[in-house]
Amino acid sequence: MPALPSSLISSVSCAPALTVSEAAGGLLAALADLPDPRARRGVRHRLSVVVSAAVCAVVAGNRSYSAIAEWVADVPAATAFALGMAPDRRPSEAMIRRLLQAIDPQVLTAAVSVWLASRATTGTSGPRRAIAVDGKTLRGSRTTDTAARHVMAACDQAVGVVLASTDVNGKTNEITRFQPLLDQIDDLRDTVITADALHCQREHVDYLAERGAHWILTVKGNQPSLHSQLSGLPWRAVPDAFRDTDRGHGRREIRTVKTLTISTGIDFPHAAQALQIRRRRRRLDQPKRFTTETIYAITDLRVHQAKPAQLAAWIRGHWSIENKIHWVRDVTYDEDRSQIRTGTGPEVMAALRNAAISALRTAGITNIAAANRHHARDSSRPLALLGIT
Repeated sequence: MPALPSSLISSVSCAPALTVSEAAGGLLAALADLPDPRARRGVRHRLSVVVSAAVCAVVAGNRSYSAIAEWVADVPAATAFALGMAPDRRPSEAMIRRLLQAIDPQVLTAAVSVWLASRATTGTSGPRRAIAVDGKTLRGSRTTDTAARHVMAACDQAVGVVLASTDVNGKTNEITRFQPLLDQIDDLRDTVITADALHCQREHVDYLAERGAHWILTVKGNQPSLHSQLSGLPWRAVPDAFRDTDRGHGRREIRTVKTLTISTGIDFPHAAQALQIRRRRRRLDQPKRFTTETIYAITDLRVHQAKPAQLAAWIRGHWSIENKIHWVRDVTYDEDRSQIRTGTGPEVMAALRNAAISALRTAGITNIAAANRHHARDSSRPLALLGIT
């Protein structure tokens, strides 16, 4: 039986070899080589057109397939022309939904990240680029028969751009997806990778050493022997190497960092320094009541490679992926209540939200909710943001 027009047929493909120069023409050009899962016969709208329109709609604050289709249907003819659509023949909600449920979210993220790299002003929190690795559960994708989808991402700490992502399915976990995630990033040389205690694994640091990357990893109860070794170091005799005070959100926080060069006694490959980070917090309306949290971390960076203040900035900056990406997806885009569950739809919608947030971040925007409202008032604004003219 011949394939129906625009029908979706599964295909296995590799990520397109997109270069920065090819991506410089805007998001439409950057997505031009994405593999299309549909049968070639009867395709009315190019994949790059549909996906670019979807990103534009998400930039304008739309959260669902229906909302994306309504944005596409409502934009003026000039906007439709700029996107590559005939004003009298635009993609339907059913077509958009079926396509977004079939494309590869990992390949989509890779293409978008290359395009973002071509237009983002190079910015780092110090002499090296820092990348935070963390995962997020798409809670709304849970059904009575299946667990919620889980997506792991790598985010540039300085600019808040998602550089790579990968699906963590029910048959695996974040630990096994660490290397495949970072394999999507071509060059990790002299880059600092930060990750939570789950990724304090010997295999991970061996892999990072092979890639020429540095790392900072927190140590908790999942590594009881290592945690005991770190907590047993003579920290009382070590002066504070860095101290910082922050006031906001109705509380005051004092952070101190101590560092020790590791010579012997720590059973972990490539480790060069141990860190003790203490956080003392108090509410401003309770000046005498402090809570204290002590955490430990290890790094392969030596004393001459990074000062304590820089180490502290990278450790704190690790939460950029939570604050700049995951929190925005949950609060601004209400991701946890999304009912999208079919095919790769949950992961693709997460990739579209990442693309929209990252594009806004590279434009210097910090308030994503306000930016959504701004771009919703004029359909030409998302196109300008994404370099579509």
